[in-house]
Amino acid sequence: MQLQPRHSGKKYYNVLPTSVSPPSGYGALLRRYLVDKTEREPRQPLGPFLADAAALAAPVPADALRVTWLGHSTTLLEIDGRRFLTDPVWCNRVSPSQLVGPKRFFAPPLPLAQLPPLDGIILSHDHYDHLDEAAIRVLAGRGERFFCPLGVGAHLRRWGVPAARITEATWWDEIDLAADFKLIATPARHFSGRGLLNRDSTLWASWVLRGPQHCVFFGGDSGPFDEAFQQIGAAYGPFDLVMLEIGASDPEWADIHLGPDHALAAHRLLGGGPLLPLHWGTFNLAFHAWRQPVQRLLEAAGPGVTLLLPAPGQRVEVAAGGPLNSRWWERS
Repeated sequence: MQLQPRHSGKKYYNVLPTSVSPPSGYGALLRRYLVDKTEREPRQPLGPFLADAAALAAPVPADALRVTWLGHSTTLLEIDGRRFLTDPVWCNRVSPSQLVGPKRFFAPPLPLAQLPPLDGIILSHDHYDHLDEAAIRVLAGRGERFFCPLGVGAHLRRWGVPAARITEATWWDEIDLAADFKLIATPARHFSGRGLLNRDSTLWASWVLRGPQHCVFFGGDSGPFDEAFQQIGAAYGPFDLVMLEIGASDPEWADIHLGPDHALAAHRLLGGGPLLPLHWGTFNLAFHAWRQPVQRLLEAAGPGVTLLLPAPGQRVEVAAGGPLNSRWWERS
């Protein structure tokens, strides 16, 4: 039986027992924050990283599979003649205020004004590091469609996106964009909310993009969820590209983020395919060193895992095959 989200009428709940609060308590976290000397942010400015806006604006070939990582979980995905944007975040701080909160390590490689035409904007959930109000307000004026989990559409409508351009989905909903192209909302283990009063009032999800020639998995945010990854892989795999989070993990919140080792386990359950790690190297959202997620990923990945590690803004020809390691983080 396919996994389904649990809903009380007011809140969504994870299928598995899932802790969001740290077992050691917030006092212990504060002491750790004040005492720990780990290099959580780069000591030197990063970049500038520059995407090729002119190349990205060209029509997408019908047999293409390309991806451009713009930082954190924001990607520009070109697949089978179509172009999608995932979890758009252009703001300087992922916080309710641009005066405080985690600050971006490098400027976005592609200015929002230079973003090419899109076939859709795909959202995984409503946290600040995945859903940027200012960016959505700009994107709202472009006439493109938004695809999001249940409840997230209310944010979009409030920020100027017409309801007719919003498609909300629950897990396993298949959205037909054409006779041979589907978007499918799939399970994830996480939580949601943008304030103290709306925790878990909207759903969270991962996504499958299934075109006539290629199939891509975008994991959004998720903790370990073996049954879900097995079901997704069985239903839609194997994948030509897998995008999974590897950063912002910690034993204190092990249920809601994968980290490098669990990402590799999820990758195996999904059936493999080239792996592009997301959710690292852009914001300080955990206690680990800012380079640690990718360093551990490289240590733990076996020879059978094709890793794609481009510099921010570097376009990757996934269909060409083979690993890619820019080692951009070593040059800072």
